[in-house]
Amino acid sequence: MFEDTIRIGAIVRKENSPGKGNVVRRAFADIEADIYVMIDGDDTYEAAHLPEMIETLISGPYDHVLGVRKDNQESTSYRPDHEAGNMMFNRLTGWLFQSHVTDMLSGYRVFSRKFVKSFPAISKRFEIETELTVHMMSLRLPSTEVPIDFRDRPNGSESKLSTFKDGFRILGLISALVRHERPRLFYGVITAILAVASLVFGLPVVWEFWQTGLVPRFPTAILAAALMGLAFLLASVGLTLDGLRRARRETSRLAYLGLPAVSVPEAGNVELDLPRQTHTHRQPPAARTSLAS
Repeated sequence: MFEDTIRIGAIVRKENSPGKGNVVRRAFADIEADIYVMIDGDDTYEAAHLPEMIETLISGPYDHVLGVRKDNQESTSYRPDHEAGNMMFNRLTGWLFQSHVTDMLSGYRVFSRKFVKSFPAISKRFEIETELTVHMMSLRLPSTEVPIDFRDRPNGSESKLSTFKDGFRILGLISALVRHERPRLFYGVITAILAVASLVFGLPVVWEFWQTGLVPRFPTAILAAALMGLAFLLASVGLTLDGLRRARRETSRLAYLGLPAVSVPEAGNVELDLPRQTHTHRQPPAARTSLAS
């Protein structure tokens, strides 16, 4: 298969570190283009939608176009557990980051150079889609969605996704991203839990002292005081990290603004070039498109 791809002019590179996230990280670092396309190589996404998605990115202009999978009951590749998990992650992420997304785990996306070169790409495996979505939400980048067809995998092809294993990885990543991107919410919830626990243990001790003037349960009193002290400490940590997050986000925003925007060509003048042409020839900005899978 690689030989056929090379024969038609594509550049194929090997990433030794396993995991989709590592491949995307390498591709985003090595490829220089104005428009980037990411599509899974399992032939479940309809490539015919690509011109429409690129045209949408340019005409917006947008920095991110998400291909939203349509559930075709005749040829769907959606497993019920994956569909339910995707819906749950969409709602959870949208609520946590105060934005809307319909299909955050889709592997079919089109990006601008500004998006790609401002994206840190920390994830190693399939949770990379979650990181891409949160990056778009946290920086409030111009984004839109395009419905796409989704079909069964070819015969002999098996999904590498594990419903529970990768699901827990995605949950772990969402938790880590909330801690980094919304520290006041993350540490605020923990602070509230510790404060409530402190009051539950401490109020009976205070009431008993008020009635008798004695504190017969010193261990409980010490535990309640320690929990309240820890709550105040974590609240301070959350406020401090929120200030650092704001400074980091401003720096990321300035770096994003320093990158060139996608040029808008004349109507009907959008071309798709092979990766070999993308890397070896200087062409007008709107004509250089990179494909990654």
